[in-house]
Amino acid sequence: MKILITGASGFVGSAVCAQLASQGMDVIGGVRRLPEHPLPGVQYSIVSDLSATTDWRAALAGVDGVIHCAARVHVMRETATDPLAMFRAANVAGSGQLARQAAAAGVKRLVFVSSIKVNGEETAPVHPRPSWERIWENDCFREDDVPAPQDPYGVTKWEAEQLLTEIAQQTALEITIVRPPLVYGPGVKGNLARLLGWVGRGIPLPLAGIDNARSLLGLDNFTSALTVCLTHPAAAGRTYLLRDGEDIATPELVRRLGQHLGKPARLFALPTPLLEGLAGLLGRRADIQRLTGSLRVDDSRIRQELGWLPPRTLDEGLAQMAQAHQTRRQHAD
Repeated sequence: MKILITGASGFVGSAVCAQLASQGMDVIGGVRRLPEHPLPGVQYSIVSDLSATTDWRAALAGVDGVIHCAARVHVMRETATDPLAMFRAANVAGSGQLARQAAAAGVKRLVFVSSIKVNGEETAPVHPRPSWERIWENDCFREDDVPAPQDPYGVTKWEAEQLLTEIAQQTALEITIVRPPLVYGPGVKGNLARLLGWVGRGIPLPLAGIDNARSLLGLDNFTSALTVCLTHPAAAGRTYLLRDGEDIATPELVRRLGQHLGKPARLFALPTPLLEGLAGLLGRRADIQRLTGSLRVDDSRIRQELGWLPPRTLDEGLAQMAQAHQTRRQHAD
Protein backbone atom coordinates (compact mmCIF):
# COMPACT_ATOMS: atom_id res chain seq x y z
CA MET A 1 0.00 0.00 0.00
CA LYS A 2 1.42 3.35 -1.07
CA ILE A 3 0.54 6.30 1.16
CA LEU A 4 1.20 10.04 0.87
CA ILE A 5 1.62 11.95 4.13
CA THR A 6 1.40 15.72 3.77
CA GLY A 7 3.26 17.86 6.29
CA ALA A 8 5.66 14.94 6.65
CA SER A 9 8.34 16.92 8.48
CA GLY A 10 5.94 18.22 11.13
CA PHE A 11 5.25 17.00 14.67
CA VAL A 12 2.38 14.69 13.67
CA GLY A 13 3.35 14.04 10.05
CA SER A 14 6.81 12.71 10.85
CA ALA A 15 5.37 10.36 13.49
CA VAL A 16 2.78 9.04 11.02
CA CYS A 17 5.51 8.47 8.42
CA ALA A 18 7.60 6.50 10.90
CA GLN A 19 4.61 4.42 12.01
CA LEU A 20 3.48 3.48 8.49
CA ALA A 21 7.03 2.79 7.30
CA SER A 22 7.54 0.43 10.26
CA GLN A 23 4.46 -1.48 9.09
CA GLY A 24 6.02 -2.04 5.69
CA MET A 25 3.94 0.47 3.76
CA ASP A 26 5.37 2.44 0.87
CA VAL A 27 5.46 5.94 2.38
CA ILE A 28 5.74 9.19 0.44
CA GLY A 29 6.43 12.23 2.63
CA GLY A 30 5.19 15.50 1.18
CA VAL A 31 7.48 18.32 2.36
CA ARG A 32 8.46 21.84 1.33
CA ARG A 33 12.14 21.00 1.83
CA LEU A 34 14.04 17.86 2.69
CA PRO A 35 14.29 17.28 6.46
CA GLU A 36 17.68 17.49 8.13
CA HIS A 37 17.27 13.93 9.40
CA PRO A 38 15.28 11.90 6.85
CA LEU A 39 13.33 8.97 8.26
CA PRO A 40 14.33 5.49 7.11
CA GLY A 41 11.85 3.91 4.74
CA VAL A 42 10.33 7.25 3.69
CA GLN A 43 10.63 8.64 0.18
CA TYR A 44 10.28 12.43 0.21
CA SER A 45 8.54 14.51 -2.43
CA ILE A 46 9.10 18.27 -2.57
CA VAL A 47 5.90 20.30 -2.97
CA SER A 48 5.25 24.01 -2.67
CA ASP A 49 3.30 25.72 0.10
CA LEU A 50 -0.25 24.51 0.65
CA SER A 51 -2.44 26.59 -1.68
CA ALA A 52 -5.01 26.48 -4.46
CA THR A 53 -2.22 26.08 -7.03
CA THR A 54 -0.03 23.43 -5.37
CA ASP A 55 0.88 20.70 -7.85
CA TRP A 56 0.56 17.32 -6.08
CA ARG A 57 0.61 15.15 -9.22
CA ALA A 58 4.13 13.78 -8.82
CA ALA A 59 3.62 13.03 -5.13
CA LEU A 60 0.26 11.33 -5.85
CA ALA A 61 1.50 9.01 -8.59
CA GLY A 62 0.47 5.44 -7.74
CA VAL A 63 -0.78 6.44 -4.28
CA ASP A 64 -3.59 4.44 -2.65
CA GLY A 65 -4.30 6.73 0.31
CA VAL A 66 -3.47 10.15 1.73
CA ILE A 67 -3.18 11.37 5.31
CA HIS A 68 -3.42 15.14 5.13
CA CYS A 69 -1.54 16.66 8.08
CA ALA A 70 -0.26 19.85 6.44
CA ALA A 71 -2.00 23.07 7.49
CA ARG A 72 -1.52 26.67 8.45
CA VAL A 73 -1.64 26.53 12.24
CA HIS A 74 -1.76 29.06 15.07
CA VAL A 75 0.71 31.89 14.53
CA MET A 76 2.15 33.35 17.75
CA ARG A 77 2.96 36.76 16.27
CA GLU A 78 0.55 37.20 13.39
CA THR A 79 1.76 39.73 10.82
CA ALA A 80 -0.81 39.17 8.07
CA THR A 81 -3.24 42.06 7.54
CA ASP A 82 -6.04 39.54 6.89
CA PRO A 83 -5.22 36.37 8.89
CA LEU A 84 -8.50 34.63 7.99
CA ALA A 85 -7.73 35.00 4.28
CA MET A 86 -4.29 33.46 4.82
CA PHE A 87 -5.78 30.55 6.75
CA ARG A 88 -8.40 30.02 4.05
CA ALA A 89 -5.81 30.03 1.28
CA ALA A 90 -3.91 27.16 2.91
CA ASN A 91 -6.42 25.18 4.92
CA VAL A 92 -9.45 25.42 2.65
CA ALA A 93 -8.26 26.12 -0.90
CA GLY A 94 -5.07 24.12 -0.40
CA SER A 95 -6.91 21.10 0.98
CA GLY A 96 -9.45 21.29 -1.81
CA GLN A 97 -6.69 21.31 -4.41
CA LEU A 98 -5.10 18.23 -2.85
CA ALA A 99 -8.42 16.36 -2.72
CA ARG A 100 -9.32 17.12 -6.33
CA GLN A 101 -5.91 16.02 -7.60
CA ALA A 102 -6.07 12.92 -5.40
CA ALA A 103 -9.45 12.02 -6.89
CA ALA A 104 -8.11 12.56 -10.40
CA ALA A 105 -5.13 10.31 -9.60
CA GLY A 106 -7.42 7.47 -8.49
CA VAL A 107 -6.61 7.69 -4.78
CA LYS A 108 -9.11 5.65 -2.77
CA ARG A 109 -9.18 7.50 0.57
CA LEU A 110 -8.02 10.76 2.10
CA VAL A 111 -7.87 11.09 5.90
CA PHE A 112 -8.14 14.75 6.85
CA VAL A 113 -6.58 15.91 10.11
CA SER A 114 -9.00 18.56 11.30
CA SER A 115 -9.23 19.89 14.88
CA ILE A 116 -11.46 19.76 17.94
CA LYS A 117 -11.54 23.55 17.52
CA VAL A 118 -14.29 22.89 14.96
CA ASN A 119 -16.52 21.95 17.91
CA GLY A 120 -15.40 24.91 20.01
CA GLU A 121 -12.86 26.01 22.57
CA GLU A 122 -14.33 24.77 25.83
CA THR A 123 -16.86 22.39 27.36
CA ALA A 124 -18.79 22.91 30.57
CA PRO A 125 -16.99 22.37 33.90
CA VAL A 126 -17.73 18.99 35.47
CA HIS A 127 -16.91 19.58 39.15
CA PRO A 128 -18.83 19.79 41.38
CA ARG A 129 -22.24 18.59 40.20
CA PRO A 130 -25.15 17.48 42.38
CA SER A 131 -26.16 13.90 41.61
CA TRP A 132 -29.67 15.02 40.66
CA GLU A 133 -28.52 17.48 38.00
CA ARG A 134 -28.77 16.19 34.44
CA ILE A 135 -25.68 15.91 32.30
CA TRP A 136 -25.66 18.86 29.93
CA GLU A 137 -25.05 18.16 26.26
CA ASN A 138 -21.88 20.25 26.16
CA ASP A 139 -20.16 18.30 28.96
CA CYS A 140 -18.35 16.51 26.13
CA PHE A 141 -17.81 17.38 22.52
CA ARG A 142 -19.28 14.88 20.05
CA GLU A 143 -19.13 14.45 16.30
CA ASP A 144 -22.72 15.56 15.75
CA ASP A 145 -22.48 18.80 17.73
CA VAL A 146 -23.29 22.01 15.89
CA PRO A 147 -19.83 23.37 14.93
CA ALA A 148 -18.77 26.45 16.87
CA PRO A 149 -15.21 27.38 15.84
CA GLN A 150 -13.90 30.53 17.47
CA ASP A 151 -10.68 31.44 15.64
CA PRO A 152 -9.43 31.48 12.02
CA TYR A 153 -7.78 28.08 12.40
CA GLY A 154 -10.95 26.42 13.68
CA VAL A 155 -13.16 28.25 11.16
CA THR A 156 -11.04 27.16 8.20
CA LYS A 157 -10.77 23.56 9.41
CA TRP A 158 -14.58 23.43 9.46
CA GLU A 159 -14.78 25.03 6.02
CA ALA A 160 -12.24 22.51 4.72
CA GLU A 161 -14.28 19.62 6.14
CA GLN A 162 -17.33 20.86 4.22
CA LEU A 163 -15.37 21.33 0.99
CA LEU A 164 -13.79 17.88 1.18
CA THR A 165 -17.19 16.31 1.84
CA GLU A 166 -18.52 18.01 -1.31
CA ILE A 167 -15.58 16.72 -3.35
CA ALA A 168 -16.16 13.20 -2.04
CA GLN A 169 -19.80 13.41 -3.12
CA GLN A 170 -18.74 14.41 -6.64
CA THR A 171 -15.92 11.86 -7.08
CA ALA A 172 -14.90 8.35 -6.05
CA LEU A 173 -12.56 9.69 -3.33
CA GLU A 174 -13.45 8.58 0.19
CA ILE A 175 -12.98 11.17 2.95
CA THR A 176 -12.47 10.41 6.63
CA ILE A 177 -12.21 13.31 9.09
CA VAL A 178 -10.52 13.22 12.50
CA ARG A 179 -10.70 16.00 15.09
CA PRO A 180 -7.94 15.62 17.69
CA PRO A 181 -7.71 17.61 20.92
CA LEU A 182 -4.28 18.71 22.16
CA VAL A 183 -1.71 16.24 20.82
CA TYR A 184 1.37 15.65 22.98
CA GLY A 185 4.50 13.55 22.74
CA PRO A 186 8.25 13.78 22.22
CA GLY A 187 9.09 17.14 20.67
CA VAL A 188 5.83 18.81 21.67
CA LYS A 189 5.69 22.62 21.54
CA GLY A 190 3.44 25.28 23.02
CA ASN A 191 1.90 25.16 26.50
CA LEU A 192 3.01 21.61 27.26
CA ALA A 193 6.60 22.35 26.31
CA ARG A 194 6.54 25.36 28.62
CA LEU A 195 5.03 23.28 31.44
CA LEU A 196 7.76 20.67 31.02
CA GLY A 197 10.42 23.36 31.22
CA TRP A 198 8.89 25.06 34.27
CA VAL A 199 8.38 21.82 36.19
CA GLY A 200 11.85 20.61 35.26
CA ARG A 201 13.39 23.82 36.63
CA GLY A 202 11.33 23.66 39.82
CA ILE A 203 9.44 26.89 39.15
CA PRO A 204 6.39 27.35 41.44
CA LEU A 205 3.16 27.44 39.41
CA PRO A 206 -0.12 29.10 40.51
CA LEU A 207 -2.28 26.29 39.13
CA ALA A 208 -3.30 24.30 42.23
CA GLY A 209 -6.78 25.84 42.39
CA ILE A 210 -7.82 24.93 38.83
CA ASP A 211 -10.76 22.50 38.75
CA ASN A 212 -11.14 21.37 35.18
CA ALA A 213 -10.99 18.28 32.96
CA ARG A 214 -9.24 18.02 29.61
CA SER A 215 -8.97 15.29 27.02
CA LEU A 216 -5.50 14.82 25.54
CA LEU A 217 -4.17 12.63 22.73
CA GLY A 218 -0.74 11.04 22.77
CA LEU A 219 1.23 10.99 19.53
CA ASP A 220 1.40 7.18 19.39
CA ASN A 221 -2.34 6.94 19.94
CA PHE A 222 -2.96 9.52 17.23
CA THR A 223 -0.85 7.69 14.65
CA SER A 224 -2.61 4.44 15.56
CA ALA A 225 -6.04 6.02 15.02
CA LEU A 226 -4.97 7.58 11.70
CA THR A 227 -3.77 4.20 10.47
CA VAL A 228 -7.11 2.59 11.32
CA CYS A 229 -9.02 5.43 9.65
CA LEU A 230 -6.90 4.98 6.54
CA THR A 231 -7.52 1.24 6.21
CA HIS A 232 -10.85 0.34 7.85
CA PRO A 233 -13.74 0.00 5.34
CA ALA A 234 -16.27 1.46 7.80
CA ALA A 235 -14.31 4.73 8.17
CA ALA A 236 -15.27 6.06 4.72
CA GLY A 237 -17.35 9.21 4.98
CA ARG A 238 -17.14 9.35 8.77
CA THR A 239 -15.93 11.93 11.29
CA TYR A 240 -14.21 10.86 14.50
CA LEU A 241 -13.16 12.56 17.72
CA LEU A 242 -10.12 11.13 19.49
CA ARG A 243 -8.62 11.03 22.98
CA ASP A 244 -6.38 8.87 25.15
CA GLY A 245 -9.28 7.65 27.26
CA GLU A 246 -8.55 9.44 30.53
CA ASP A 247 -9.37 13.10 31.10
CA ILE A 248 -7.13 15.03 33.46
CA ALA A 249 -7.17 18.25 35.49
CA THR A 250 -4.34 20.71 34.97
CA PRO A 251 -2.92 20.37 38.53
CA GLU A 252 -2.83 16.58 38.18
CA LEU A 253 -1.16 16.91 34.79
CA VAL A 254 1.58 19.04 36.37
CA ARG A 255 2.02 16.54 39.21
CA ARG A 256 2.41 13.64 36.78
CA LEU A 257 4.90 15.56 34.68
CA GLY A 258 6.87 16.18 37.87
CA GLN A 259 6.82 12.48 38.73
CA HIS A 260 8.11 11.51 35.29
CA LEU A 261 10.77 14.23 35.37
CA GLY A 262 11.85 13.24 38.88
CA LYS A 263 10.99 16.72 40.14
CA PRO A 264 8.35 17.70 42.72
CA ALA A 265 5.55 19.79 41.24
CA ARG A 266 5.54 23.09 43.12
CA LEU A 267 1.92 24.20 42.98
CA PHE A 268 0.10 26.97 44.79
CA ALA A 269 -3.36 28.40 44.26
CA LEU A 270 -4.51 31.68 42.75
CA PRO A 271 -8.19 32.31 41.96
CA THR A 272 -8.80 31.48 38.33
CA PRO A 273 -10.25 34.95 37.44
CA LEU A 274 -7.14 36.57 38.89
CA LEU A 275 -4.91 34.14 37.00
CA GLU A 276 -6.68 34.88 33.73
CA GLY A 277 -6.61 38.62 34.43
CA LEU A 278 -2.87 38.62 35.02
CA ALA A 279 -2.35 36.58 31.85
CA GLY A 280 -4.45 39.11 29.95
CA LEU A 281 -2.16 41.93 31.04
CA LEU A 282 0.74 39.97 29.55
CA GLY A 283 -1.14 39.23 26.34
CA ARG A 284 -1.38 35.51 27.19
CA ARG A 285 -5.05 35.17 28.15
CA ALA A 286 -5.75 32.52 25.50
CA ASP A 287 -2.78 30.44 26.69
CA ILE A 288 -3.88 30.46 30.33
CA GLN A 289 -7.50 29.72 29.39
CA ARG A 290 -6.28 26.50 27.78
CA LEU A 291 -4.92 25.56 31.20
CA THR A 292 -7.93 26.68 33.24
CA GLY A 293 -10.82 25.63 31.01
CA SER A 294 -12.36 22.21 30.43
CA LEU A 295 -12.38 20.44 27.07
CA ARG A 296 -13.71 16.89 27.13
CA VAL A 297 -14.17 14.64 24.11
CA ASP A 298 -16.48 11.68 23.61
CA ASP A 299 -14.54 9.15 21.52
CA SER A 300 -17.09 6.34 21.68
CA ARG A 301 -17.88 6.45 17.94
CA ILE A 302 -14.43 5.38 16.72
CA ARG A 303 -14.22 2.71 19.42
CA GLN A 304 -17.61 1.26 18.48
CA GLU A 305 -17.43 1.58 14.69
CA LEU A 306 -13.76 0.77 14.05
CA GLY A 307 -12.86 -1.16 17.20
CA TRP A 308 -10.02 1.26 17.86
CA LEU A 309 -8.39 1.34 21.29
CA PRO A 310 -5.45 3.62 22.17
CA PRO A 311 -2.28 1.50 22.46
CA ARG A 312 -0.82 3.72 25.22
CA THR A 313 -2.37 5.04 28.41
CA LEU A 314 -2.20 8.74 29.19
CA ASP A 315 0.41 8.12 31.86
CA GLU A 316 2.58 6.06 29.49
CA GLY A 317 2.41 8.85 26.93
CA LEU A 318 3.33 11.52 29.48
CA ALA A 319 6.27 9.42 30.68
CA GLN A 320 7.54 9.04 27.09
CA MET A 321 7.27 12.79 26.51
CA ALA A 322 9.02 13.64 29.77
CA GLN A 323 11.85 11.22 29.01
CA ALA A 324 12.37 12.77 25.56
CA HIS A 325 12.40 16.23 27.15
CA GLN A 326 15.09 15.17 29.65
CA THR A 327 17.18 13.58 26.91
CA ARG A 328 17.09 16.77 24.82
CA ARG A 329 18.10 18.88 27.82
CA GLN A 330 21.01 16.56 28.62
CA HIS A 331 22.25 16.80 25.04
CA ALA A 332 21.88 20.58 25.09
CA ASP A 333 23.91 20.84 28.34
